[in-house]
Amino acid sequence: MGQLEGKTAVVTGGGTGIGLASAVRLAQEGAHVFITGRREAALAAAVAEIGEGSATAVRGDVTDPADLDRLYAAVEARGAGLDVVFANAAAASRVPLEKITEADYAAIFDVNVLGVLRTVQKSLPLLNEGASVILNASTAAERGAHSFGLYAASKAAVRTFARTWATELKDRGVRVNAISPGPIATRGLGLLDGLGDEDVDAFHEQLGGAILAGRMGLAEEVAAAVAFLASPGSSFVMGSNLYVDGGENQV
Repeated sequence: MGQLEGKTAVVTGGGTGIGLASAVRLAQEGAHVFITGRREAALAAAVAEIGEGSATAVRGDVTDPADLDRLYAAVEARGAGLDVVFANAAAASRVPLEKITEADYAAIFDVNVLGVLRTVQKSLPLLNEGASVILNASTAAERGAHSFGLYAASKAAVRTFARTWATELKDRGVRVNAISPGPIATRGLGLLDGLGDEDVDAFHEQLGGAILAGRMGLAEEVAAAVAFLASPGSSFVMGSNLYVDGGENQV
């Protein structure tokens, strides 16, 4: 602990799931974490969990440039610049090819691609030398899961962003990397498949049985990978894609 003492971090989609777990871990490492998301109640609960002295919530949507401007204005007002950006906010849906509409496309790509672009682009004036930018990709980008084409394609774009931006920002001493989680045991994954709360555990057990690790991953395990990429311990890691998938895509 303490690898990020005195640092400032931003986590989009920080009110729940992987975003919240990552914000908690970054705060435990000493960072002051700015979290953003669309639901005020979730953000308030997240700040209470992270610790009010270690977190600031700014409600907003990554698809709205004005909301991102408010977020980064709050970061700038703190006066310490920005050391970590975790572009985590994402949307997912299952729609088969023959039923995809332009509205479906926009719902996924506006958040997962344009939202990530704007999140990082608007952070650039605040990034300190040695800052770490982490993009949340997915193992879905490398799989052909039925009805998951839009999500998979959007996450493939995120992986490409990490490579390109690592090249573009290296002269500023800013590192850019991606993480690719596999199936993670969050309530959102069950809701994506239209399951009620009572069926989520069984669904997670079924998915986990097909993974080398024999179980679903935990949000805290993804957060540990985020903390590593945010820390000085990953100083020689640039443009990479760190799999946190229990071996799902590795064997």
